[in-house]
Amino acid sequence: MDLTQQLKALSSANEFLEFFGIAYDERVVNVNRLHILKRFYQYLHQAQGLPCGSAEGLTGLDEVDLFRRYRELLHRAYQDFTTSNAYREKVFKVFQDADGRQRVSLDSLRQSLPRRAAA
Repeated sequence: MDLTQQLKALSSANEFLEFFGIAYDERVVNVNRLHILKRFYQYLHQAQGLPCGSAEGLTGLDEVDLFRRYRELLHRAYQDFTTSNAYREKVFKVFQDADGRQRVSLDSLRQSLPRRAAA
């Protein structure tokens, strides 16, 4: 089974970290599991767009080097959340938009209330 097929069988951040042999703090993963995987995906996407032959790129790597590079990127994604948090890292759109704050007007709240019957 090649690396891509093995990765497709993984579903959780814990499984990815264990597959790549990365030691991790369960508390960090429990709070940031989706953020870590999303950041890993972002790093992979960035690396795929780099020119062929670049030390940071993925193009042309054999299975062993590809495994090593994926491991580096996942470790980097995990480390982002050991020294920071989801709010500061802004991986997901909810944190990117309006600094993670939802703005709801008073008028929209009033309109959402049920109409009172006249007494």
